[in-house]
Amino acid sequence: MPLVIVWRRWIFPLLLVVVWKVALPRLTKMLDERSAAIEGNIAKADEAQKQAEAALEEYTRQLAEARTEAGEIREAAREDGKKIVAEAKDAATTEAARITATAHTQIEAERQTALVSLRSEVGTLAIDLAGGVVGETLSDDARATAVVDRFLADLEASEKAAQ
Repeated sequence: MPLVIVWRRWIFPLLLVVVWKVALPRLTKMLDERSAAIEGNIAKADEAQKQAEAALEEYTRQLAEARTEAGEIREAAREDGKKIVAEAKDAATTEAARITATAHTQIEAERQTALVSLRSEVGTLAIDLAGGVVGETLSDDARATAVVDRFLADLEASEKAAQ
């Protein structure tokens, strides 16, 4: 047994030196590399987080700008719509005034035509009736026409005085 004890005395310190000089530096190196890799990954994650936050902020800004622009476009469209409606109303009013003026002109022209036609017919009837009362045929001479025109003028003057 004493040999085992001697071997144990020399083997333990030898193993301790081997572990201390060989295994421990390798283990420390490996742990340092892992620690550096983890810290690098954390730094990358932080950078990615910052980039994501910046992208979100940019997206939010662009979204706000788009909403503002959409509001401006809607408001411009409303204003354009109001202008178009106002222009259509003005055009319709102008067209209605033109149509009314044309109708008044046409009515006046037709009234004048009817008045001239009535004068001619009333004159002819008056001469025929007068000829029937007198018993002679009155010719359409200048004197008969003048008498009829004077009678109609007197009739018109009495109508205007009554109004």
